[in-house]
Amino acid sequence: MTALALRDGRLRGWFMLALVIVLCVVFVVSLMLGRYSLNSTDLIQALSSRLGGDPVAARIDAVVYGLRIPRTVLAIFVGSGLALAGAAFQSLFSNPLATPDTLGVTAGASVGAVLAMLLGLPLVGMQLVSLLFGMVAVLVTIMIARHRGRSDIVMLILAGVVVAAIANAVLSLLKLTADPNDELPQITYWLMGSLAGANMTATLIGAPLIVLGSVTIIALRWRLNVLALGEDEAKASGTNVRAIRAAIIVSATLITASCISMCGQVGWIGLIIPHIARMITGSNNSVTVPVCAVLGAIFLVLIDTIARTLLAAEIPISVVTAIVGAPIFIVLLRQTGGRWSS
Repeated sequence: MTALALRDGRLRGWFMLALVIVLCVVFVVSLMLGRYSLNSTDLIQALSSRLGGDPVAARIDAVVYGLRIPRTVLAIFVGSGLALAGAAFQSLFSNPLATPDTLGVTAGASVGAVLAMLLGLPLVGMQLVSLLFGMVAVLVTIMIARHRGRSDIVMLILAGVVVAAIANAVLSLLKLTADPNDELPQITYWLMGSLAGANMTATLIGAPLIVLGSVTIIALRWRLNVLALGEDEAKASGTNVRAIRAAIIVSATLITASCISMCGQVGWIGLIIPHIARMITGSNNSVTVPVCAVLGAIFLVLIDTIARTLLAAEIPISVVTAIVGAPIFIVLLRQTGGRWSS
């Protein structure tokens, strides 16, 4: 497929501006839609009331500032972060099926979160424990993969599969010990992913790690092109392969663990968004990575809006991403013929 935004190795400014405008539009639409719908006048009054304007009704203020702004802001961080992590891992491992969970971080973070729930820890405590377990899972993966003082890509992927399997087994054991009338439904719903519990306090704890990891991946995006040439060629070009690989893995792990700790398991974003970005921009990571960040944010804001407005009861995020993401991925496969890059 001919790249739309990439012609001479550079990203067209107008294209990124268009994506940012789309993100702003879906952000505003997300604030207006919900069980308690707001029109444009209500939204403008609510926003201006915090800037010295006339006060707005308490219910509208609570809906906008207490519910929808924190939730939509979290969706932007999580969607952008997971898309970047997926793009980084797909390029790093030269594997079109790589996702942010490739090294077992999602399963590890989920174990930590469920354990925190069973211990009755508050939301902040659950975030910290979940983040810790996610990092430990990746550390164990790297330790398993090390052979004679080094780790290759294939060993990392295989070790990640093993660690994820073990973590999922532990997760099943923890669910068996949960109270079936109270704790188990809560755990099950959380594992399906939801932004319903979003608040600014939790976002302020998790967002800095997402930003840190995202900035690192974006800063190293051109190095991903070098790593894609192969380890020998990358070393010949003067690239410190081990340092760059470690930085990418740590950054993607920070992003994924932080996202999981705040909103549970959210699938498909890290898989399909990088493919969509490559169909638009080509295979140059210097261009693809920034586009992934904005596309991921747009996608999850739209998904979350659908999840909380489609039915009377809110649909878990992972259910909607699967229903929407699977057909999109099928279309991508048909368009590309199974080829990874356009």
